Amino acid sequence: MRPFLLLLLVLFVLWIAVSVIGFVVKGLFWLAVVGLVFAAGTAALAAARRR
Repeated sequence: MRPFLLLLLVLFVLWIAVSVIGFVVKGLFWLAVVGLVFAAGTAALAAARRR
């Protein structure tokens, strides 16, 4: 696997984990929103990079 795609995969997993933590701890709802936005951005970057 190329290093850049590996980095994107690690970031994507990290953002999903942050989102889950944000949803579990209701006071950190903003953390969930930020995590989902970054996960979507990382996925979009990975998809654009593969083309």
